[in-house]
Amino acid sequence: MGKVIALANQKGGVGKTTTAINLAASLAVLEKRILVIDADPQANATSGLGINVKTVEKSIYDCLLTGLAPREIIVKTDVPGLDLLPSHIDLVGAEIKMLERPVAARNHILAGVISKLRDDYDYIFIDCSPSLGLIVVNALTAADSVIIPIQCEYFALEGTGKLLNTIKVIQSNLNPNLGIEGILLTMYDSRLLLSNQVADDVCAHFPDLTYQTRIGRNTKLSEAPAAGQPAILYDADSRGATHYMQLAVELLKRNGDYPEEPEPTE
Repeated sequence: MGKVIALANQKGGVGKTTTAINLAASLAVLEKRILVIDADPQANATSGLGINVKTVEKSIYDCLLTGLAPREIIVKTDVPGLDLLPSHIDLVGAEIKMLERPVAARNHILAGVISKLRDDYDYIFIDCSPSLGLIVVNALTAADSVIIPIQCEYFALEGTGKLLNTIKVIQSNLNPNLGIEGILLTMYDSRLLLSNQVADDVCAHFPDLTYQTRIGRNTKLSEAPAAGQPAILYDADSRGATHYMQLAVELLKRNGDYPEEPEPTE
């Protein structure tokens, strides 16, 4: 049964979608079966994986509101082993319609969708919008854990406290098994005093949760979405691609899912 990981932070521009795309692609290269669920109306994960949003006829919106089977709309990407459940601008209006559902059911709609897919994948990533709305609550209710990207800039921890409080509420009321997969430092530049100060601050606050891998600023990483490709396809030798491959290995090791290196023989 696959592990479901949400990428969430109500602050925009912290690297949620970049991480969803590139971490998923790196894990697929490591021969894991991966699904990305684009749960953001901006549909950046959809376009970033090479799917023209204008041509998307059925999306996660239809799964949430009409009960359409998710396997009917999952699309293959250019990375073998990496599939996508696409989004569409229509998702903007989904929360209003979801509020028409009974209170006991409205927070578990996405969990019902994902339950039909868990056995098909090793890891399922949910790319959340920069908010704490009903769809994000659905994502956290459906997820086993959360990755929280934090950019190495001013106000890095702004909003993180609110997100952690939301996670506690979800744990108490909707999903007691929800854990924090890890906190990821993004847009890191070791040459800058500010980046190092922020990194030290985050590590001091969350020493056991922060990934050792830090995602550096990288031009190729910024260019890749315009080409509709993860960095590992756009430029496999770029620092961005290398950092996300390191993160993929670290994630697998944390989950006991990375093969142990054999002991050297005498």
